[in-house]
Amino acid sequence: MKILILGAAGQIARMLTTELLNKTDYSIVLYARNGHNRLTIIDDSREAILDGDFKDRSKLINAMKDVDLVYINDMGNEESTKTIIDAMHDAGVRRVIAASVLGIYDEVPGAFGEWNKRMIGGSPRMRSQIESAQMLESSNLDYTLLRLTWLYNQADNTKYLITQKGEPFKGAQVTRQAVTQLIIDIIQEKSNKYLQTSLGVGEPNTDWVKPSFY
Repeated sequence: MKILILGAAGQIARMLTTELLNKTDYSIVLYARNGHNRLTIIDDSREAILDGDFKDRSKLINAMKDVDLVYINDMGNEESTKTIIDAMHDAGVRRVIAASVLGIYDEVPGAFGEWNKRMIGGSPRMRSQIESAQMLESSNLDYTLLRLTWLYNQADNTKYLITQKGEPFKGAQVTRQAVTQLIIDIIQEKSNKYLQTSLGVGEPNTDWVKPSFY
């Protein structure tokens, strides 16, 4: 399998790269702005770095050559999301996993939902996340959308809890390590249970008013 990681310099993207190298034999294309300055190749037989912007359709199409799956590390710009989707159609790549945020369907209940709205609910970035998710869901691609709650780092904590679209969101926080593990699990899942799904991603037993680190 060959995987393209868009936004490869991000924290989760870097963790994902390491886990893919350690736990699989997949090839990886690392796509990022100034990627050659920000990223380091660990295994030159399996990795390639491409410098590029999410809005550069021709570079994206080139990066998608022979790719089986695309991971999008950020969907905070709807113009970029549209360009990525168009490039996938042009390149004939159908499988995509994309990271978004909680609250795009107003699905976060209770006091935590109100706190989350105060923090990010009315922001331009949230509006872009909503528009990006709508584009992906209507794209005819084989997508898995990840609606991530508030993120933190904790080594060896890979516990995650999934809720489906239409269900109340659960979990005020989740580790980037857990999100990375979920992405690996989705990539390696042999059935179609994650196709055309929008998954809320939290940590078990964290149904709090706000994340512990706030």
